[in-house]
Amino acid sequence: MLNLRTAPLAVIALSVAALVTLPATPAHAQDAGASTPKQVKKAQRKEARAKKNAELGELEKNGYNPGGEQNDYPQNLQNAQAKVNAKKAGQPAPASTP
Repeated sequence: MLNLRTAPLAVIALSVAALVTLPATPAHAQDAGASTPKQVKKAQRKEARAKKNAELGELEKNGYNPGGEQNDYPQNLQNAQAKVNAKKAGQPAPASTP
């Protein structure tokens, strides 16, 4: 029978024994092909940047100049966007307003 002095020692001994016999696998084990959250975020940033640059390129092809005169902003941006949307829909581009 356990007395008050040996009871805490028995609990500690059982706890240590249980920890030693646990498998040595990490709690967050992932397979080798899985990406880490950092890699996933980096890929998402690259994808978003590529999409943004492609959209800006389309707008520039249709008359928008981000470094040009800002006197006609936002009308010049809206005109370029209307042209891009018309091309995507297969319709003729609308006439630009001065």
